[in-house]
Amino acid sequence: MKKQSPNVKKTSSRMGERPQAKGASHILVIRLSAMGDVAMTVPVLRVLTATYPYLKVTVLTRGFFEPMFKGIPGVSVYKADIKGVHSGVVGLCRLAKDLRDIGIDKVADLHDVLRSNVLKSVFYMFGIPVKQIDKGRNEKKALTRENNKIFKQLKPTIQRYADVFEALGYPIDLSSHQFPNKEKLSGKIRELVGTEPKKWLGIAPFAQHNSKAYPAGLMEEVLEELSENPKIKVLLFGGGEEETNQLENWSKKFKNTISIAGKLTLAEELALIDNLDAMLAMDSGNGHMAAMFGTPVITLWGVTHPYAGFAPFNQPESHSLLPDLTQYPKIPTSVYGNSYPEAYENAIGSISPESVLKKIDEVLF
Repeated sequence: MKKQSPNVKKTSSRMGERPQAKGASHILVIRLSAMGDVAMTVPVLRVLTATYPYLKVTVLTRGFFEPMFKGIPGVSVYKADIKGVHSGVVGLCRLAKDLRDIGIDKVADLHDVLRSNVLKSVFYMFGIPVKQIDKGRNEKKALTRENNKIFKQLKPTIQRYADVFEALGYPIDLSSHQFPNKEKLSGKIRELVGTEPKKWLGIAPFAQHNSKAYPAGLMEEVLEELSENPKIKVLLFGGGEEETNQLENWSKKFKNTISIAGKLTLAEELALIDNLDAMLAMDSGNGHMAAMFGTPVITLWGVTHPYAGFAPFNQPESHSLLPDLTQYPKIPTSVYGNSYPEAYENAIGSISPESVLKKIDEVLF
């Protein structure tokens, strides 16, 4: 087992100090989307169930995300069909009743959106206590506003998740987190990736918003240089038809480069990410999935910024490469990258390929 200590708040509970059981509570954890946020719940639940081994935990999320919670003792997934049987107020009321009937007696809402607030209201009617995440909305507005910006590090999102469990009566110390042993690779993965003794570098070049994605031309410069290094094998991650096509084109254009997109299940992809030597990602879900395994993550930032609290778990600050903040002083312009002033969409392009390659070399070798 690997142990690492993130820079997060410490509380009185520590791994190895098993508190007296308060009863076999059954906690529902609401974290419906998105992929990166779901991945950030994994280290928290590892610590929670290690600290309170008598707890039963059910995660309400999309069925697609179920493989992320593999191997966490006492944790199961309840699949939310929010576009089908659980859609609308009536569907959510039915969902809340079904969850009550499986023995839920406390709820940790790590999402705090309209759907989870409907569930919260129904749970209160059932007499089931609900604690919700404090997203720090006012602090984030101050951090991202154009004028009178308050530029400071905010509480990490993963600590905000931990705070919800403390409010339920289960304080945890995230610095006690331990990563599990590495996943074994299937024959299918080894056949796809190969068995040469090289460093495996994952690259996830896309993000939900263009303002957070490294420009294709600059990424090609990085890939071209990496392809000439016989010690490195580049594995490209992404999804969707357009991204998959782009990654396939790059895999054909550059040596020692393989596209993973569309070729593995999520469970297989996670096992591969666990065995990477490093991951280069944008401010996106792939970085968080790598971080939940302890894989070194190099993150490229555009109009968002680590100060908002979404830096990958337990990664050194030096692994975050930022745009030229002298040229783009209004960064961060938003929390999620969906809002920015004119010309700021290109801010991430001020991170030079040379600086990216230098950081990759530092991390890998």
